[in-house]
Amino acid sequence: MKFKLLVLLGALMALASPMFAQPASTASVQAAQAQWIWITSGFAMAIASAGCGLAQGKAVAAACEGMARNPGAAAAIRFALILGLVLIESLALYTLVIIILKVAPVVI
Repeated sequence: MKFKLLVLLGALMALASPMFAQPASTASVQAAQAQWIWITSGFAMAIASAGCGLAQGKAVAAACEGMARNPGAAAAIRFALILGLVLIESLALYTLVIIILKVAPVVI
């Protein structure tokens, strides 16, 4: 057990050494970071939209099933569904706002 831990620690120390290397120049680093902001913002919005779509589909399916089982509670279920859908959709909107705030300074 101790030998495995020692080997793992040695490997981590050997692989982490390039982290302390001097970058080429500040301008090239900033240009590379600006390029990655566009790519990661696209992935972030895609993941948030996919999560929202799945959650909304599951919420609507559960609400339809609940209203089918108990039609007398349809008004309460519908209100809870709409409130839940609003909160779920806010995830995608918050992600979009964060992306706009992060990408806009790079463009200007």
